[in-house]
Amino acid sequence: MKKAYLYLENGQVLEGRSFGAAGTAMGELVFTTGMTGCVESLTDPSYYGQLVVYTFPQFGNYGICRADQESPHCQMGGVVVREACENPSNFRCEETVDTFLKEENVVGIAGVDTRMLTQMIRDGGVLNAVITTEEGEPDWDALKAYRVKESVENTSRKDILVRHPEGEKKFSVALLDYGAKGSICNSLLARGCEVTIYPYNTPAEDILAAGHDGVMLSNGPGDPADNPFCIQQIQKLFGKLPMFGICLGHQIMALAAGAKTKKLKFGHRGANQPAMDLETGTVVITSQNHGYAVDETTLAGTEGKLRFVNVNDGTCEGVDYPAYHAFSLQFHPEAHGGPLDTLTAFDRFTDMMKEGL
Repeated sequence: MKKAYLYLENGQVLEGRSFGAAGTAMGELVFTTGMTGCVESLTDPSYYGQLVVYTFPQFGNYGICRADQESPHCQMGGVVVREACENPSNFRCEETVDTFLKEENVVGIAGVDTRMLTQMIRDGGVLNAVITTEEGEPDWDALKAYRVKESVENTSRKDILVRHPEGEKKFSVALLDYGAKGSICNSLLARGCEVTIYPYNTPAEDILAAGHDGVMLSNGPGDPADNPFCIQQIQKLFGKLPMFGICLGHQIMALAAGAKTKKLKFGHRGANQPAMDLETGTVVITSQNHGYAVDETTLAGTEGKLRFVNVNDGTCEGVDYPAYHAFSLQFHPEAHGGPLDTLTAFDRFTDMMKEGL
């Protein structure tokens, strides 16, 4: 088997075997703890610019089913696994992960100690890395200087798309695409929403002029503070229409309200993150994929009220904005391949649209 190498910015080098495409990929090395949802995570735009370590030892053991994709293509820069399954077993399987990554021109490395890598990231924080099938060391200066840039611009759709529910149309929703997962739109369609998906740089005036009943802010990759235009548009939309934000949409909404965000040491990525609803005391298990969080200490003086916190580290997981008829969640209530404890968040949104302002 062809060799592959993983170079870390701290100088460590790991040798493994290549799977997926040949070549070189540089990115931010992060880990995810999900045991299922392989196809969904590979195609999640929130992983743009990142090399992902999968902590579950075997990867791709039920293969690829393209109907489960969250976006048209693989979004992460590279894949790091302990074992890449060559003979998947599932009646829905269409191809192996190796074949899929080759088609998507995404590099992978298998046969490395993913447990050690995960512990390293947990102890020291995320770090930059290079996966390569080529001989010779990378440009160490470029590696250390690497930063995920223009991530929303590169993952948002470029044109407007309207999707219709199968049954009766009950609501019209504007979905601002910051790198949206397909399951967000599907969750709205299932509740009778006609969904108009807009590019990230759509002016607020265009949204308001279209006569929608509510606004959905999607997930997406990168640093939320890198999106000043998006933040300004949310400020213009506050109080005009009911609004619901997920993940990056949650963070951008907080920035628009006057709060701040912060980068986490190693982020939350996986399907087992516990979050507590401060209003009810209920703890739910959630699916998450983010490296930044809303700084809960900066909500004071804004219209935001802390609603959910992460049970593990106390970070902000959800904010209510009663004055704006808006709310946001850091986690993914709609995540396929993960827990669905909070799927009713979409019902809360439709109830808000039903009530109006």
